Amino acid sequence: MHLIIYGSEGSGKGTQAKLLSGKYRLGIITSGDLVRNEALTDANHLGKVCQDALESGKYVPDEEMFNLWSKKLNSREAKKGFILDGFPRNVHQAEFLLSKVKESGYSIDRVIYLKIGDEEAIKRLSLRKRQLFAGSSVVHDTPERIKSRLSVYREKEKDLLDFFRRKKKLTEINGEQEIEKIFQDIVTGLRDF
Repeated sequence: MHLIIYGSEGSGKGTQAKLLSGKYRLGIITSGDLVRNEALTDANHLGKVCQDALESGKYVPDEEMFNLWSKKLNSREAKKGFILDGFPRNVHQAEFLLSKVKESGYSIDRVIYLKIGDEEAIKRLSLRKRQLFAGSSVVHDTPERIKSRLSVYREKEKDLLDFFRRKKKLTEINGEQEIEKIFQDIVTGLRDF
């Protein structure tokens, strides 16, 4: 099974991905981990782009994200099944993803959208106080950084949801419920496809 879990930061994607990973024995692949790893391990152009994005609170541009994802999506591990968390974030990335997985001999089965409002996202993220990257003294989740990232996310959200809705791959879930209820709604949604 190849799943995408989608929603704004703070929607509970990571929590639900872990629960789904346990139930269906799927690996989790996140954009954030790919970007943070590249920022820490690559001193060349791509690592610098990732580092700059982390420091500014902005997203890594598409072409660089495609470089990060291309190798990962064609791996043996990915072909067995996965849950993608944090990718794709826009229609251009979604088209790249569907093309790349088709090229690799599999397809995306379902996109699970966890819907929450900005107020709830800001409240949840402000409690996390994550560091920008390991060893950094800069807090990643200040209200200003959160609002900036949510604003960029919301600009692309509607088009991306419409894209997957047209492909009949979208399951929408109320992400402002209790964790267990959200999980049950997702499992029920996956039974129906």
